[in-house]
Amino acid sequence: AITPAVAEAVNTARAERRPVTAVGTTVVRTLESAWRDGAVRSGRGATSLFITPGFAFRAVDRLLTNFHLPRSTLLMLVSAFAGYDLVRTAYQEAVREGYRFFSYGDCMLII
Repeated sequence: AITPAVAEAVNTARAERRPVTAVGTTVVRTLESAWRDGAVRSGRGATSLFITPGFAFRAVDRLLTNFHLPRSTLLMLVSAFAGYDLVRTAYQEAVREGYRFFSYGDCMLII
């Protein structure tokens, strides 16, 4: 659910041209699903939004997320957000440096 206070905070940030940072892919899907007529709307519900490369992000500018499983829909969302080449480079670096992957591992901030 998106409370009226959260919707107002996101919409104020957008109006003031300040970045909106989503903490996790669920927040990305939630905010992008709630975007209507140029603003995030408060409320609750289900979404079938499937974010793939080429998606036009409207509500979120930055993403804090962990390193997801290869070939997963979450990795596809991250690739849509940051671009395939940058994500691939980040994952290669993570493997080389011994980062921990998946839900309880290391994370990355995509700006």
